[in-house]
Amino acid sequence: MKQPPRLTAAAASAGLSKSRWVAQLIRRYPGDEWPPDCRELAGAFPDFPLRDTASDAALPPDTARLGF
Repeated sequence: MKQPPRLTAAAASAGLSKSRWVAQLIRRYPGDEWPPDCRELAGAFPDFPLRDTASDAALPPDTARLGF
């Protein structure tokens, strides 16, 4: 995957790897809410299946859990 030139330049000027620069950016500007475009999509697809009940019968039973 080709990296955007601005990302490469910004990371290089900060003296960081690209992944460390992005991680630092995420920590500095955390988002705690969805953008308005995403929030407006809530309920926009009334027939969107949350779960495919037809294929549930084909699944094996869940694994037994150990108690603590």
